[in-house]
Amino acid sequence: MRSVPITFPRLCLAVSLTSALFVLSHVAAADPAAPERPVQLILDTDIGNDCDDVMAMGVIHSLQSRGECELLAVTITKDNPLAAAFTDALNTFYGRGEIPIGVCDSGVTPEKGRFNVLAEQHDDGRLRYPHDLRSDTEAPSAVDVLRQTLAAAEDHSVVIAQVGFSTNLANLLRSGPDKHSKLSGVDLVKQKVRLLSAMAGAFTKIPNNKGELYDHREYNVVKDLESARYLAEHWPAPIVWSGFEIGLNLRYPHESIEKDFDYVDHHPIAEAYVLYNPPPHDRPTWDLTSVLHAVRPDRTYFDVSPPGRVTVDKDGLTTFEPVEGGRDQYLILRDDQKGRATEALVALTSQPPSK
Repeated sequence: MRSVPITFPRLCLAVSLTSALFVLSHVAAADPAAPERPVQLILDTDIGNDCDDVMAMGVIHSLQSRGECELLAVTITKDNPLAAAFTDALNTFYGRGEIPIGVCDSGVTPEKGRFNVLAEQHDDGRLRYPHDLRSDTEAPSAVDVLRQTLAAAEDHSVVIAQVGFSTNLANLLRSGPDKHSKLSGVDLVKQKVRLLSAMAGAFTKIPNNKGELYDHREYNVVKDLESARYLAEHWPAPIVWSGFEIGLNLRYPHESIEKDFDYVDHHPIAEAYVLYNPPPHDRPTWDLTSVLHAVRPDRTYFDVSPPGRVTVDKDGLTTFEPVEGGRDQYLILRDDQKGRATEALVALTSQPPSK
């Protein structure tokens, strides 16, 4: 690069501009009347396959009640009618039954799951958890919801937390112009999405039951491998990956399920947890970690790797290669971070709905 002589007037101008920017930035930071805008969030989930999706939604609703995020939409990659119904029941429980829900028709995990049946639970002839959306046949497609939500958003403002399969986001990338936007799916993501926080893959070796370390092919990747590979190859915005090892090493204490949700007779998070795998089981917090980082990336609950590129091979193994200026990073959990992260997740998951 050519060096340019710095003349005295140019130096004075540079110093003046720097000083002005310094003052303005500190005035803004000190101004309590200038709140940060809540994170504009979309959740993409395979709710019904594990109770951590339900807890992750509890975290989101608590963060929204605290003014830290706004849940714009929920899209679902579990292809079962009760997944949408239970999602609507959860949103309604937290006083936000109007949140748009989109569904897919993929054939991936079509079974009900252990706790989505709560959407049909009746007590004395009334739904235990009231909701309007009774089946995925009443909901729009996930791609339609994603395109409509992104088209209405400000540029580079949306954070997507993907805590299930890559089905919906891969289909979004493949989508073309429609009534919501003249942009292709790739261009729409490039223009509107600031970050994808994905619970997928594994970036360390994982111990098996014998304590032996092995290369782990993670569930969210392998269940729709073609979509996971397509997303890893074509996604045009930054991605932070929360690998299998992160949630595995942050366990949700079962004592919270037994003691922190009894402010109501029936709580969908506690009941979903018990139906999936009852206490004294401490469930890994896989999906919760992606949501926590998506909304609070600067709270040092986790470290983040240097930039690089994640690839998914034909067998579902995720690998990371450091690349300067690369699209991808992955979360790293130190031992001394576990206490704070667990405390935050428990407090947010168990926080009662705001009145």
